[in-house]
Amino acid sequence: MKWNIPIALLLAGTMSLSGYETLESDYRLNGTLMHAVVERARQSLQEFSAVVYEGRKEIAYGVVMSEDGYIVTKWSEVKDAKELKLRIGETYYENVSFVSGDAQWDICVLKIEASELKSVLFAEDSQIDEGSWVIANGATSRSDRRPMIGIISAPSREIEAEGGPVLGIEIIEEKGTLIAGEIPEVSGAYKAGIRKGDKILKLNDQKIAKSEDVVAFMKERKVGEEVEVSYSRKGKTTKVTVKLQGRADIFGIEKTRNDEMSGDFSKRRSGFPRVLQHDIPGNSRTVGGPLLDLEGKCIGMNIARANRAESFAIPMEEMREVSQRLIEQARLK
Repeated sequence: MKWNIPIALLLAGTMSLSGYETLESDYRLNGTLMHAVVERARQSLQEFSAVVYEGRKEIAYGVVMSEDGYIVTKWSEVKDAKELKLRIGETYYENVSFVSGDAQWDICVLKIEASELKSVLFAEDSQIDEGSWVIANGATSRSDRRPMIGIISAPSREIEAEGGPVLGIEIIEEKGTLIAGEIPEVSGAYKAGIRKGDKILKLNDQKIAKSEDVVAFMKERKVGEEVEVSYSRKGKTTKVTVKLQGRADIFGIEKTRNDEMSGDFSKRRSGFPRVLQHDIPGNSRTVGGPLLDLEGKCIGMNIARANRAESFAIPMEEMREVSQRLIEQARLK
């Protein structure tokens, strides 16, 4: 890419008398000369990235998907917000409505009343080499989006759910029968109608009688997959469909030592079918916006700050397919 050469030059340091490599402030990643190199990408952030607020508190970024006001962002960071508001460029929107979401990808669509917005400009594809420069939203002011710069740091890949997929049921084994214990209301099992005390009989028509049967069955499953569960309540057998979720999404995961050192990471950071990994630093409030190449074109949507060294983005192909499906469904209503 023609932009790689000036960036490489800007990063070339000068040797001090002590022999250590140093960079003057203007030449650093957040310096004025580096920002001049990525001005085209900054303009893109200004035009088709959105800032999402709860009241006056900034909680996420978003991507403008259409001229008439459909915005995509990270679902788990905005779903509990009571008073959603948006800023695009310098324009502030107070009436923001939730349209729908996709739990597998953690994407949701918001809608504002607008026209002639600048919608996202996509790259041809998300095929980008490791080490390639990428840009995302950094800090923001009332009028300006400020770029953060980093590189693609790993090949695109699946990020499995922390703790693996679960039905969302505490299983209690009693005399050869499996009884449902506690069932969090956010779980797929609860939403399907299963309640504490129900006898779990079959999973996808496979009889189960021991906890080990459930463990063996779940080893072959993926988050987002649907499973048929047969259960008995007061002598009546019922079959329902349960969508599997990640263990961390329902029960939480104990923080590791690395987590304790990672600062503010995303509420959900795993269970994605495919991501681009980059090293742009951030926190839970800097996800949801576009990931850009040096031409200012979108190659993905930032979906998780995973830890102090890793950030994830949904590749543009999957991001575009999911968001367009949700928007088309909304327009048909």
